[in-house]
Amino acid sequence: METMVRDLPPEERPREKLLAYGPGALSNVELLAILLRSGTHKKSVLRIAEEILAHIKEQGLSGMVHISVAELAKIDGIGKVKAATLQAAIELGRRLAVQSAEKIQTVHGPEDVAHFAMPRYRFEQKEHFAVMLLNTKNNIIGMPEVSVGSLSASIVHPREVFRAAIDHAAAAMILLHNHPSGDPTPSREDIAVTERLVQAGRIMDIPVLDHVVLGNGRFVSLKEKGLIS
Repeated sequence: METMVRDLPPEERPREKLLAYGPGALSNVELLAILLRSGTHKKSVLRIAEEILAHIKEQGLSGMVHISVAELAKIDGIGKVKAATLQAAIELGRRLAVQSAEKIQTVHGPEDVAHFAMPRYRFEQKEHFAVMLLNTKNNIIGMPEVSVGSLSASIVHPREVFRAAIDHAAAAMILLHNHPSGDPTPSREDIAVTERLVQAGRIMDIPVLDHVVLGNGRFVSLKEKGLIS
C-alpha cells in the first residue's frame, strides 16, 4: 500500500521538516513534494516527485531547467497547474543566480569570468559564444553574444567579435563559450578559434586576455593552460 504524507510522523513530513530544520535538510524529492503540494488518491506526492526525478535521471537535477509543461503534465498526478508551479520555481532560481552573478563588476581572473557567465550558460543545450568586454580598469562593460551554434560547435567570425568590442569602446576582451556536454575541456576548434582571434586582437589593438570554456559547474581557462601567449 502507498504511504501517504499524512501517514508519516509529523517530523518526517516535508513541510514540517523544512520549517523545523530549513530547506537544506530536505532531499530533492522532499523539496519537489512541497512545490507539488499534494498527490492523488492512489499516489503520494513523494512518489510523484520521485517519478519526476526518474524522468530526468540522465541529466540529473539540471534536467528540470529544460523539461516543458507538456512533458511534466504527462506524468501521472501532474496537471498543468503543478507543472506551471515547478517551472515558475525553476525560473525564479535561475534569475536569482543571474542577479547574484551580476554583482561582479571587475575581472581579476578566470574565476570571476566563470562566476559571472555560468548562471546564463551552464544549462544551455546549444553552444553559445560571447565576449566579455572590459575597460582599461578591467571593469565589465558588456557581454554580448556573438553566435549560437549546434550541440557541438558554434560559428564565430572575427568581424562580429570585434564589431561588438568597437561598438562598446572596449579596451580588452575575454572570449567565453559553453560546452553543452558539461565538460569544459577545450577542443581543437576552440584552440584554433582562440589563436585566430588573439592575432586579430593584436592587429585591432584590442587584446584578447583569455578564453574561458564553461561546463556544468566547471570551467577551463585557455590562458591558465598556456594556450594564449
